Amino acid sequence: MKYMLLIYSTEYDWTEDERRACMIESMGICEELAECGKWIDSAPLHPVSTSTTVRVREGMCEVTDGPFAETIEQLGGYYIIDVKDQQEAIDIASRLPPAKKGTVEIRRLTELSGELSLPPLQAPAWEEGQPGSLNAGKDYLLMLFSEEGVWQPEEHAIALKESVDLCHELDRCGQYRSASPLEPASSAVCVRVRRSECEVTDGPYPETKEQLAGYFLVHASDLNKAISIASRIPATTRGTTEIRPLFPLPTVNTSSASAN
Repeated sequence: MKYMLLIYSTEYDWTEDERRACMIESMGICEELAECGKWIDSAPLHPVSTSTTVRVREGMCEVTDGPFAETIEQLGGYYIIDVKDQQEAIDIASRLPPAKKGTVEIRRLTELSGELSLPPLQAPAWEEGQPGSLNAGKDYLLMLFSEEGVWQPEEHAIALKESVDLCHELDRCGQYRSASPLEPASSAVCVRVRRSECEVTDGPYPETKEQLAGYFLVHASDLNKAISIASRIPATTRGTTEIRPLFPLPTVNTSSASAN
């Protein structure tokens, strides 16, 4: 089962030394999970001040600066893992350094097959072949927020097919990294670690009317290109798409995982 771990924390709660130590420890966990074939992808995001929000209404694209939700704890990064069940996902979430200061929301990815199969995940397309270079921030996470029930079943089926078609088009253009709808927000659990005790609660982290329903991870030459992609996603016509640039990290060694 594939899960997305959404890392929420207060940005100013971390000193530079703490942030660096968190990154080193998190990369170690990624390497460990990769060796077991359980790691798929992960990345921190640039600060929330770099976020852009996109909506399409009556054919007009509305673009505003700032995040979708004005919350104290903002999304700071994500992991995508492949594990046997939710409990294993909770165990991994409890080990992540941000769980000690913030919140890790766990959402299961919706499995698609047949005509709705998505392209395979693509590795980051860093500039000039330099993995982890700080000037290569051209990968963007497009988070799709919408109210549950905003789509009628037949409308949702059409929108899902159009989204999958868009993924394949982006893949042919070298702009696709990954994408997936998520299981309903009601199935989410949140993990926090306080005083060495793991606290698990049902439900999503942000109590907002529109909840995260899926994501696109794309490679674009600049923010305007990312906005253009966001405006073509069907979910943007009924909800809100928040764009955040990824903060590049050294490539995780997956050679052991691929050998298993």
